[in-house]
Amino acid sequence: MVRMPIGRWCRATLLAFSVAALLGGCQQEQSDVEPDRVVAEFIERMQRVHGERKNARAAYELLWSEARRNLAERAKRASDVAGREIAPEEMLPPSRFSLHHKPRRFEARIDGDWAEVTVTGEDSAVDRVKCVREDGNWRVVLELPPLPPIERRLDGGL
Repeated sequence: MVRMPIGRWCRATLLAFSVAALLGGCQQEQSDVEPDRVVAEFIERMQRVHGERKNARAAYELLWSEARRNLAERAKRASDVAGREIAPEEMLPPSRFSLHHKPRRFEARIDGDWAEVTVTGEDSAVDRVKCVREDGNWRVVLELPPLPPIERRLDGGL
């Protein structure tokens, strides 16, 4: 067994953690540089949600601003009804973005700040996913139905 002085061991450990953090940060950053990458990452993140709030938050962060606003309003309304705070990512509907096949290939067609990613599955099935560039990063366009206005009863609900 080779013994390393504690100072060198601490520096080596710190260096290893720094490199790991740097590499992890680079990988995270690169996932939204191209529309096909952001779609692939979104699919991976959605497959990990299964009621896990942290995983749902990771998928939520890849959505375009319109979907995040819609989910935030849904969460606010649900919180009012439930009597507890519900986070926007908890409103992510996995069924609205479910795959019927395992993705094999991603191809992006970019037109300015908009893109369409064709996802081809192992069984040759094809899905198309829209993306938009917001603040220099690609985001997945998840179109959710608009929320109806909140109705206010004049009689106070009596």
